[in-house]
Amino acid sequence: MSRLGTKRRLATVRGFLADGRGGILVAVAAGWFLSIGVRLAYPVLLPYLRESYGLDLTTAGFLLTALWLCYALGQLPGGLLADRFGEGNVLVASTVISAVTLGLVAVAGSAPVVYLATAAFGFGTALYGVARFTTLSNIYPDNDGTAIGITMAAGQVGNTVLPLAAGGIASAFAWQYGFGLVVPAFVAVAIGLRLVVPARTSSTTSAVDSVSLETARYVGSQLRRREIVTVTAIQILTYCAWQAFTGFYPTYLIEIKGFSEGVATGLFSAFFATGIVVQPLTGRLYDRFGIRTALPPVLGVIVVSLVALPFLEGFWPIAVGTVFLSSILGYGTITLPYMTTAFPSDMQGTGLGFLRTVYMTTGAASPVLFGALADRGYFDEAYLVLAGLVVVAIALTRWLPTLSEQ
Repeated sequence: MSRLGTKRRLATVRGFLADGRGGILVAVAAGWFLSIGVRLAYPVLLPYLRESYGLDLTTAGFLLTALWLCYALGQLPGGLLADRFGEGNVLVASTVISAVTLGLVAVAGSAPVVYLATAAFGFGTALYGVARFTTLSNIYPDNDGTAIGITMAAGQVGNTVLPLAAGGIASAFAWQYGFGLVVPAFVAVAIGLRLVVPARTSSTTSAVDSVSLETARYVGSQLRRREIVTVTAIQILTYCAWQAFTGFYPTYLIEIKGFSEGVATGLFSAFFATGIVVQPLTGRLYDRFGIRTALPPVLGVIVVSLVALPFLEGFWPIAVGTVFLSSILGYGTITLPYMTTAFPSDMQGTGLGFLRTVYMTTGAASPVLFGALADRGYFDEAYLVLAGLVVVAIALTRWLPTLSEQ
């Protein structure tokens, strides 16, 4: 029986990767590995940037806000371009733009240039965000939660490896090298995407081929649906918590918990390393049980972990707490597949891009607000505020319709 079960699992895996889909999955995952991994290297390098340019916690938070705000503002253009010109073309363009702008970050010689180049990098990586979801939903129509979960887990590998590497390089040499050395990797991934990902994975018809009042009414009617409004509200709340937490966790461990920069970086990497396991599991939970069953327990673990964090002292209690805090990385593999498939195929990119712009623009304000609270001596209390946001998100799950879950 065990041998038969193994054969069935192997057959499932082969089917999952057949017809060139495996190459597409690997290429898309590699791009996301770099895109999110470099963005999450910023919190690790924040102490070095603060020292180099004399930034306080509020202005340092503004740098993170600039990065994530431009990432948010690029979501809708990314979705429109994906619908109009094809997902594969947009993935390649995003990766090339990211390479160029990241090179500018590495050679910047002043704080204003760092801010501007960081904002441009955020916008460039934004174009990747929507296209990867619609690409995988089109390639894996029956297993999009699992495929997206695998890709997001690859992102967690990036979040584990790249911040750790950037911190080590910054400590041994200079923080600029931590950015500059990944530019060739972006170029290599752009070439790989061009070779294996079709220029277009969705239908050749698009709701946004022309700009008209009728088009606007059609898109607006889809955006007003109950499932879209509710899941967007949940995403806003949870994204604000994720954004603020990841933006300042290394700084919090250094300034409040008294850890060295090396230990703080290691714990931050461990946080993302656990996400490598968490995200495929939560994606599978969504595929099997749907959003109303899968999401509340995941959010519940986030609440308990955030509330407990200020009371944890010492390396091992905080290390264990960090493992549980990684549950904050799993909610997106539940909410985002739901959000993607809720739209008709002719406006998936546009709809998802619009919603990602909405919740990411809102969430981009959380680091600067969180930093302002920390500057005023309320670092611990700020984490309790984040827990409160997630509690509200749990309450909203009861209004999520089950119609489009499976």
